Amino acid sequence: MEQYDVLVIGGGHAGIEATLASARMGCKTLMVTLKRDTIGLMSCNPAIGGVGKGQLVKEIDCLGGQMARTADACGIQFRVLNASKGAAVHSSRAQIDMSLYQRSMQEAVSRQDNLAVWEEEVESLIVEENQVRGIRTKNREAGARCVVICPGTFLDGLLHRGLEHNSGGRINEPASAGLTACLKGLGFTLLRFKTGTCPRLDKHTIDFSRLKVQQGDQPPKPFSFFSGPITQRQVPCYLTYTNERTHKIILDNLDKSPLYAGIIKATGVRYCPSVEDKIVKFADKSRHQVFLEPQGLDVDEIYPNGLSTSLPEEVQEKIVHSIEGLGEAKILRYGYGIEHTVVLPTQLYPTLETKSVKNLFLAGQINGTTGYEEAAAQGLVAGINAALRAQGSDPLILDRASSYIGVLIDDLTTKGTQEPYRMFTSRVEYRLILREDNADVRLGKIGHELGLLADKEYKKVLKKQEAIKTGVAFLKANRIAPARGINAYLESVESAPLLKTATLEEILKRPQVTLAGLLGASQISLEIPESAFQAVEIEVKYAGFIQRQRAEVERFGHIEKIRLPEGLEYKNIPALSREIREKLDAFRPLNLGQASRISGVTPAAISILMVYLRKLYGQK
Repeated sequence: MEQYDVLVIGGGHAGIEATLASARMGCKTLMVTLKRDTIGLMSCNPAIGGVGKGQLVKEIDCLGGQMARTADACGIQFRVLNASKGAAVHSSRAQIDMSLYQRSMQEAVSRQDNLAVWEEEVESLIVEENQVRGIRTKNREAGARCVVICPGTFLDGLLHRGLEHNSGGRINEPASAGLTACLKGLGFTLLRFKTGTCPRLDKHTIDFSRLKVQQGDQPPKPFSFFSGPITQRQVPCYLTYTNERTHKIILDNLDKSPLYAGIIKATGVRYCPSVEDKIVKFADKSRHQVFLEPQGLDVDEIYPNGLSTSLPEEVQEKIVHSIEGLGEAKILRYGYGIEHTVVLPTQLYPTLETKSVKNLFLAGQINGTTGYEEAAAQGLVAGINAALRAQGSDPLILDRASSYIGVLIDDLTTKGTQEPYRMFTSRVEYRLILREDNADVRLGKIGHELGLLADKEYKKVLKKQEAIKTGVAFLKANRIAPARGINAYLESVESAPLLKTATLEEILKRPQVTLAGLLGASQISLEIPESAFQAVEIEVKYAGFIQRQRAEVERFGHIEKIRLPEGLEYKNIPALSREIREKLDAFRPLNLGQASRISGVTPAAISILMVYLRKLYGQK
């Protein structure tokens, strides 16, 4: 039996990041996937990023992951969402050439040293004395120090279209039954979730002249901090809407919906519902947006984002043809719904290792998430921690104050989820200091220490970090007197004229003033790299808010650093209520911070724990 340091099951977004991270860290790594040619397949919409998701992609990039760089190489439209709002919620999104993305990811996997690929179905895990030792396929076995499971929607996947359903992990691909049975046999608590996808349309049959065009940003802003300028051709998207006729067709055919006929019993995605779900739950809305996304530069398929459905094919035809611009649209592939099995994620440590089986890690949709970005982020963390465990090194744990990835994993492992989880900026308490633009400064050092961020790239991070300090100091030190030029600029942005000498920092704090406009009006040059320019402006404008959030982080960090011993017997702490003792015993939190976020664990209970630890272990 061949032996590996790290073995990864699955070749989707989570599996790719896990295998690449492990191999790049020097571990002998094996990816086991059903089909080699579906590695990197974008099975749903042709886009990377979005609100809350763009931040994840930026963080993946700074930790040495692959998603951002491949998205930049394959992006055909780039936009910063929420650009008119505060910097805390700016989120990048890119339309992706799906075929090119898939090929690029397959090339990244195939050319990576220390990485082998098996085209097999994993039937079971080899587990001895509550520790994973490897995997069994139909044809052979492989041993491993650590195993990472990234199965996407393949665990007992069930595809639905109308009242018909059949087994499958994706359309025309088999589900994985053996691995599901194995996890159940190991005692994991399993749930069933549901997601879905849209029909695909032939672009040559769409009347784009009747639709609203949406162009990307110019120039396109890359995802990766280490990519060069975007050079590939950029294309527009288009907007249309459902209408009363569309809604009547859907309501008249609800008895043919597996969701409303009671055939689908799994929990669906709250924030990305099917079109039939939207019509029923938002009956007061006269229309719903449909966003037409190109799937590539050289393909005919258009993805009508907003029309996810599991209704029968003939009903999908009527729905599509009722919508403005789509009256003659030809459906190339019909939408469908899919039920799949997930593991309740509170059964994991923040490293994404399972609590009951040592050296077994889970990442992606198996943990109850939805979305490429959430999967990739988990895959990267699981792959890193599997490699660190195989090498006998300390784990990587990202907390809520360090990153969106930390929030994602903490939410899953501490709170769990009873529905498919999606990342949003609103989930993040410290989003003003966990911005897109400073992900490299926040996480670059970690990526470099792990060996995943090259020396040349980390030097770029350090240069930017120093430039930000230089820029802020420059604005504090330089003063400007009232003058015609500066006051003309202030008047043009509807800000009060300057009546006395002030520092550039003081003027920039005004809401209407931009750094570029201020420097131009005052005819002062600030020689710093473009990459630091935006960060300098944000640091100055939001200085008070940022300072308050950093103070909160320091307070937060205090209890995060107080570790709870692995074998702590909560039943021996009589001051805790029975309910809280049971919850702490079930969750086995790693530190007081994580314990404080378990539902039902009160601040008083945390105080009791602190006192108990001081008495028993002498902790401060």
